[in-house]
Amino acid sequence: MRGKTVLPAVAMTAVSMVLTLAVVVMWLGSAMPWLVALVVGLGIDGGWLATLAYERRLAAQGDHSTPVTVVGWSFGALATGVLIAHALTVDGSAGAWLAVAWLPLAAKCLWLVHGLWERTALTTTALDQIREIQQTARDDAAVARAWLRAEAGTEETRLDAVTAAGARVARVQSRTARRLSGAWAELETARTGKDTGKALTSVTAPVTPGVTPRWELPVWGPSEQVPALDAGPALTDDALDVVVDQIRLSQDPPLSYREMSARFRAAGHSASEVRLRASWKRVA
Repeated sequence: MRGKTVLPAVAMTAVSMVLTLAVVVMWLGSAMPWLVALVVGLGIDGGWLATLAYERRLAAQGDHSTPVTVVGWSFGALATGVLIAHALTVDGSAGAWLAVAWLPLAAKCLWLVHGLWERTALTTTALDQIREIQQTARDDAAVARAWLRAEAGTEETRLDAVTAAGARVARVQSRTARRLSGAWAELETARTGKDTGKALTSVTAPVTPGVTPRWELPVWGPSEQVPALDAGPALTDDALDVVVDQIRLSQDPPLSYREMSARFRAAGHSASEVRLRASWKRVA
């Protein structure tokens, strides 16, 4: 992974240095001895290379120096300025030289990108742990989605079954109600008929001579309520406490609330559940 950022920066730096040296020698070689022009070109490239090496050393130590960075960018700007000046003074091929004048600054930018990558790079162990965490999160999410889909399907099936069963019960009840209604209608017609009593008497007279039966068929309608038994007078709180305490202590160890309540009801006493529990709390 490291080579993906450092190799382009190294290649761009080498091309920029060679191009700067060649331009300085060609441009200044006509005005001064070519050895002097070579020294000038090597000075620019050497200064740029020295500041770059120092920057890389500081970066490897986790440090940073603003003056060194400013000097490095100054050498890059100087090399770019030399290329631009040469392109503007060359006849016929100024465009071609201007097209490559940006290479020194591009090389500095690539080294800047490489430095940012180094400051944010992680070890293989950390990357493996991150991948495991992400995979675990994806697995948990997939399992949760599967559970939700399964529960939704189960609930849908249950609701469909309950709905179908309810519909079947409703249909059966409807058919039964229609049949009962028809049967009661027939019984009512037979009961209110003019000659029903005579016909039934003529049928039963040979079986029970001298007895005239009374034929009363069931009537479709509400039934009479059976009167409720009169309840005795309600116990006062003190009397209720005495009864509860006697029943609770009627056995050793004392009875639990449930056993006491059952014996209280079986003895014929009457009290609401709220009053009985309150009495139990008072005496217990």
